[in-house]
Amino acid sequence: MVEIISIRFKNGGKEYYFNPNGIRFKEGDGVIVETSRGVEYARCVKGNTMIDEIELTAPLRPVVRMATAEDDKLVERNRERKKYALSVCQQKIADHGLDMKLVGAEYSFDGSKVVFFFTSEGRVDFRALVKDLAGALHTRIELRQIGVRDEAKLLGGLGICGKPFCCAQFLEEFQPVSIKMAKTQNLSLNPTKISGTCGRLMCCLKYEQEAYEDLVKKAPKQESFVETPDGAGTVCGVNLLRQTAQVRLESDPDSPKTYHNCELCVVRSGKGKRPEGYVEPPLEELARLRRKDISPAAPTEEASLAAAIEAAFPSRENREEPAAEERRPSRRNHRHRGRGEGGGQPKAAQSPQTPQADRPREEGKPGGGRRRRRRPNKGGGKE
Repeated sequence: MVEIISIRFKNGGKEYYFNPNGIRFKEGDGVIVETSRGVEYARCVKGNTMIDEIELTAPLRPVVRMATAEDDKLVERNRERKKYALSVCQQKIADHGLDMKLVGAEYSFDGSKVVFFFTSEGRVDFRALVKDLAGALHTRIELRQIGVRDEAKLLGGLGICGKPFCCAQFLEEFQPVSIKMAKTQNLSLNPTKISGTCGRLMCCLKYEQEAYEDLVKKAPKQESFVETPDGAGTVCGVNLLRQTAQVRLESDPDSPKTYHNCELCVVRSGKGKRPEGYVEPPLEELARLRRKDISPAAPTEEASLAAAIEAAFPSRENREEPAAEERRPSRRNHRHRGRGEGGGQPKAAQSPQTPQADRPREEGKPGGGRRRRRRPNKGGGKE
């Protein structure tokens, strides 16, 4: 077990573990730590805690000391200097006519370096800008290009839900989000409704994706042919959260009815056409088939009926695939057959070659036999 404290350099930023070095910290205390960028000021978000060494991904660095009142004043002074640095940088960008948007600035704890963050659609040549900024601010300058999501995290704001941005509040890292998540959750594919202020897909689509994936496995697919207590029909709508489905019955196709998933028996998943030769089983058998207390160990009438339905109309995942030797070879293999290694007849069917010593020699030619001119192999293999 190792004693650690958890610190954070920015609000909503990533948490880092440090060795308290024998000092007791509590939540909200200022901490001075040594990092790869030099001495930095941070806030403690979790006091002294014992954790297992397996949870550590990198060696712990010790804390330098606890922040004092003078350190807090220095941090406030750097914030005031940051405002002036932003105004100077914005003016220099306009003078050079660069296509870049200034987002923010950050001073190091000792004030020896200032980092400017900007966004741009392409690459920007800012070498002349760096020289002018170094002459105006008399410190080291670093310009860093970031993405639109990082811009939203730095600036902050309110989302369409009315709450502050998740990235600026508690998200430590951005999770990959795809349009498939919106389709799984039955959301509108209108970009204005599923995109955030940054113009990318909303990060909250990731939060409930696993729950929706579990519900999809239990729900029937659209256009599935199912059996209900009122007869056979086709699924025309699915509500994942309520675990219900709308079924258009064959007896009354104009008035769809809603059933719970446990009340449905899927005969054919997807493409809800009535299978040819399908005979609707009695309602009593279907009711007994849907009972949850069927024992899988002992074969019963219900299990026999389910096996008969599956044998007559197998689902896609239970269909047998043709054997490898029965599959038709691709055109590419057929085109290159006979070229290079493995071409022509199988090795077992090829006739053995006659040794050179046993071949009959022609008269007047000591080498024996007529020599043929060797042609280049166009197939790319060995002859």
